[in-house]
Amino acid sequence: MRILLADDDSSVRRVLQYKLQKRGYEVTAVSDGREALEALKTNRYDLVLSDIRMPELDGLALLKELRLVQPQAKVILITAHATVSQAVQAVKLGAFDYITKPFEDEELFVTIEKALAFGKLESENRRLRNRLQHSRRENAPVGVSEAFRRMMATVEKIAASDATVLITGESGTGKELVARTIHRLSTRRDHEFIAINCAAIPRELLESELFGHVRGAFTGAVRDKKGRFEQADGGTLLLDEIGDLAIELQAKLLRVLQEQVIEPVGSERRIEIDVRVLASTNVDLAKRVAEGKFREDLYYRLNVVPIHVPPLRERREDIPLLVRDFLGRFAPDEEITVEPALMDALVQHPWPGNVRQLENLIERMVVLRRSTTLTLDDLPEGFNAPPVAPSGDDPTGVAPLRETERRLIIQALEQSGWNKTRAAKLLSIPRHVLIYRLKKYGIEQPR
Repeated sequence: MRILLADDDSSVRRVLQYKLQKRGYEVTAVSDGREALEALKTNRYDLVLSDIRMPELDGLALLKELRLVQPQAKVILITAHATVSQAVQAVKLGAFDYITKPFEDEELFVTIEKALAFGKLESENRRLRNRLQHSRRENAPVGVSEAFRRMMATVEKIAASDATVLITGESGTGKELVARTIHRLSTRRDHEFIAINCAAIPRELLESELFGHVRGAFTGAVRDKKGRFEQADGGTLLLDEIGDLAIELQAKLLRVLQEQVIEPVGSERRIEIDVRVLASTNVDLAKRVAEGKFREDLYYRLNVVPIHVPPLRERREDIPLLVRDFLGRFAPDEEITVEPALMDALVQHPWPGNVRQLENLIERMVVLRRSTTLTLDDLPEGFNAPPVAPSGDDPTGVAPLRETERRLIIQALEQSGWNKTRAAKLLSIPRHVLIYRLKKYGIEQPR
């Protein structure tokens, strides 16, 4: 346990520090309240043991400042008889207890042990309370904005049905979270929710992943394997990044959706399934259909109920709620606050990476924080850098992440004379990743 000792009497300070360290405590000793406050801003302490009368900043003033910096730390004040009334007032202001000079060692140590035990109990209660709150709202999106409420109204209306849903939205908006919410609110909630990213699995393996295979179906198929459709039987299957599904698999998927029957790779056996299918994408499927890259009949089969997840810049009112939610997730045992100036900066930020970007930023700030109050100083360098200029008349003034990435790839290819190996080196990515991106964005070398 870490103790901060503040006393302007050097002899008392040295004796107390020695006795506390002998008891096994890690002690930082300072000579006045100002030094104590600086120490509290840079290090975490379980207990503050402070004289009530000190120069610069006395014990009562330190107590008030400490409530803002480290509210979880317990405070014990050391007082003379003449200042007992002040000590009593301090207890009313939040100090755990006080001891009066002169005191016996045992009296001090008993008071310290009680304070630390009480702090530990409070921390455990906060942890259990946060765990309960998060378990209750597990997979529950957070928001109060009009755009969010419209989306959730649709989710609640269609959750109980078995209608196929197409969830659209930019990367990082939380499409999978919406899909999980639909499953949780449906009659299938006691069965499996299975998600598969159609863009993350090589094309030659995706059919097996979706529909399963039998032993000997191909090299490496040493045993029968159930596909994701069969695993999700009775439940819900999310086909994430459906826009990247190979055209030859689109016909097979359409047949499965229509007949609710699958055929494992290498088998002639037909397996009946009962699966609700949800699909999500961050691309314009209607445009893909027009380009001949996505089957029109599959598009209409998937797009029975469309749900659009709004980008974070269209639901700025939700940012404070999301921040508090992430703080509770990443620091469940602590009460971390955010200064108003920082919250304003977060609300005004364009967030090209949407909720995922905000979540990653909050996690980073929590890990690297210097106190229990996050300030503008906790923001990473370059946070307020100007956004990339848009390529069109985007009223937000921010280019979509997908378009920015596509432009950078073309720029690297042009600089390398359309040599894929050199372009991949310029972009600091493996060559096979570049080739995948070329196919994903439909980038071809001009004739």
